[in-house]
Amino acid sequence: MAYILIIISAMLVNNIVLAQFLGICPFLGVSGKVKTAVGMGSAVLFVMTLATIVTWLVQTYILNPLGIQFMQTVAFILIIAALVQMVEIILKKISPSLYQALGIFLPLITTNCAILGVAILVGNGTYNSMGLDATSLLPAIVFAIGTALGFMLALVIFAGIREHMAKLPIPEGMKGVPAALVVAGILALAFMGFSGLV
Repeated sequence: MAYILIIISAMLVNNIVLAQFLGICPFLGVSGKVKTAVGMGSAVLFVMTLATIVTWLVQTYILNPLGIQFMQTVAFILIIAALVQMVEIILKKISPSLYQALGIFLPLITTNCAILGVAILVGNGTYNSMGLDATSLLPAIVFAIGTALGFMLALVIFAGIREHMAKLPIPEGMKGVPAALVVAGILALAFMGFSGLV
């Protein structure tokens, strides 16, 4: 039951984009169409889960024992960049169709601060409000999956709204980014309604 609560909390209550304001660049930049939003969300789900596992292992078995926790951010950035490159190379060799489908999304993930934010939250153990063992890998993976699903949910909803807005007569001064920011603010307010859920 605690794992379900972690997923609900990460997806809805503490949404990485709408409550913690991480990952805003891809949220605004890749949300023009639902198809691209789903592609980006899927890529984030895969890389965020993989990055969380690897960064948790590095934090637990290298940084903490050596007493070099101050290297956390630099190490995590390098790990995420290397993972994205490795995934890109493997996908290009094993599944060219999936590589083509993900296209530009994989390189964009390298600079997605939501991935780094989740890795740091998991590395510090500050993600866990359910009383689970913060030194265990399984709650960290569940949190990463829930956060990535929340990122995808917000991105797909936002993309659907933006697709619909493209057909509406919006005043010239509000077209594009201004209207998108207003909608993002309203969407963030809507997600605040989940605040007492968990």
